[in-house]
Amino acid sequence: MEGPNPNQSSPPQTLPRHNTTKPKPLRRLNTYVAKSWVGQRFKLNERNTTFTTELRAGTATFLTMAYILAVNASILTDSGGTCSVSDCVPLCSDLTVPVSSCTGSNLRVIQPDESCKFDPVNPGYTDCLGRIRKDLIVATVASSLIGCVIMGAFANLPLALAPGMGTNAYFAYTVVGFHGSGSVPYKSALAAVFIEGLIFLAISAIGLRAKLAKLVPKPVRISSSAGIGLFLAFIGLQNNEGIGLIGYSSSTLVTLGACPASSRASLAPVITAANGTTSLIPGGTISGGIYCLQNTMESATFWLGIVGFVIIAYCMVKNIKGAMIYGIVFVTAVSWFRHTQVTAFPDTETGNSAFQYFKKVVDVHAIKNTAGALSFSSIDKGYFWQALITFLYVDILDTTGTLYSMARFAGFVDENGDFEGQYFAFMSDATSIVVGSLLGTSPVTAFIESSTGIREGGRTGLTALTVAGYFFLAFFFTPLLASIPAWAVGPPLILVGVLMMRSVVEIEWNDMREAIPAFVTMILMPLTYSIAYGLIGGIGTYIVLHLWDWGEELLVKLGIVKGVVGIQVNGVRDRANEDNSTKALEV
Repeated sequence: MEGPNPNQSSPPQTLPRHNTTKPKPLRRLNTYVAKSWVGQRFKLNERNTTFTTELRAGTATFLTMAYILAVNASILTDSGGTCSVSDCVPLCSDLTVPVSSCTGSNLRVIQPDESCKFDPVNPGYTDCLGRIRKDLIVATVASSLIGCVIMGAFANLPLALAPGMGTNAYFAYTVVGFHGSGSVPYKSALAAVFIEGLIFLAISAIGLRAKLAKLVPKPVRISSSAGIGLFLAFIGLQNNEGIGLIGYSSSTLVTLGACPASSRASLAPVITAANGTTSLIPGGTISGGIYCLQNTMESATFWLGIVGFVIIAYCMVKNIKGAMIYGIVFVTAVSWFRHTQVTAFPDTETGNSAFQYFKKVVDVHAIKNTAGALSFSSIDKGYFWQALITFLYVDILDTTGTLYSMARFAGFVDENGDFEGQYFAFMSDATSIVVGSLLGTSPVTAFIESSTGIREGGRTGLTALTVAGYFFLAFFFTPLLASIPAWAVGPPLILVGVLMMRSVVEIEWNDMREAIPAFVTMILMPLTYSIAYGLIGGIGTYIVLHLWDWGEELLVKLGIVKGVVGIQVNGVRDRANEDNSTKALEV
């Protein structure tokens, strides 16, 4: 045997390696939070998520729903809020002459009347609308923040809340009406939302929400979401809160518009007296600039809005998070430059005032007009209760449906159709409705855009609390949010309509008993400018088409009709015998 050579260097010994690499900072943060009280409280490990994932999910959710801050305030401002004729100021018959100098044989001072709220809008009323819009931006932020905090802290679900699209349009354009031209005053409408919120809170507390939602016919439930989407898209295509593509036609009712403001005309119902003078019909109102005299499709703001539409649509096609925000930010940024054809600050007294407020950038605005503005003076009127019941119905269907669909999307729903945190989820949006009405805004609901955060991995209430944190930051940027023009708001309204049309695939179009009520519901909402009329039409049509089947079914149960095989009940043929044979009715 050959011994070892002392002169020969021995090979280096391989020592066992220990992994001395420190975990990455984010991993350390996630591990620390997961083991802390916060992680245990929100069940991060149980739901297979991390702290940073929740933050990212909350950011994605906020980016996809932040458009509501500008859109909701703009829509509700169209109702006129608490503004009235008393906010209008006297004007000289020659608008170029100040009232203080309005003297002479050819000049007279015109005292404001009901027409001061419509085009040409009185400067005093315009200033009041500006103050209301600022109030409503803060009200939207506050109600959304409170709803998200309750949802995150108590229900521990990754769902965000804000004033609902659709119900805000119904509130502004159907219940209160444009600049207060509807049947219910703004303050009374808030009272209706407040009472509806209390009822909603009560039925949520005792567990009746899901049962009530099931009472409404399925085709109407499904199609109401699509109908509201068409309604929102129709609003986004008009001038007041949109890009202005749709205008008025005396022969076809609607037609292409998109003409510059200088080419638009207002319309009013007038009566001609025997001496040839014309006057406004009692109760009639003057429209906005809805009629294009010339220069169709030549509006600069329309084409800028189209660019915003393309940006949002392309981002949605590429599945880019925050698509709505990118389009709104681009169009708004371009519109903030003065002395252009698309400026949001024209060279007028109103434009100059708006620009001065915009330059503040940061401002904590206190709600002065809309908070606590409830009035119960119309509680004995039928239209008050019609609005209340419609708000309640839409909230029961929309909010409950959204909660269930989002919980199912996140994988929380069990075989019985229930999910963890269900009770507090129901209570959170009901509480937010009450709070929102006290601040001056329309009903608050769970947002379908929460699916964006869930898709990013959000599984706990930390996602909702992250959204609440972003809403809190929005408190300080009211001047910027108040300066978003209508043609920046229109594109997201149209594309929200696209998203809400998804539900039509669930309708049984081959069954006419299902298809006809669904279609009536969808078509009536935009064309009557009312969610309520669409629901009434859909439910009424459903009842009429099923009366015969229900009658036959009742006769069978009473024993008056025997041997009935193959009758259709609710659009489904009942085969009693395995051989599929049919018999005549026996009375």
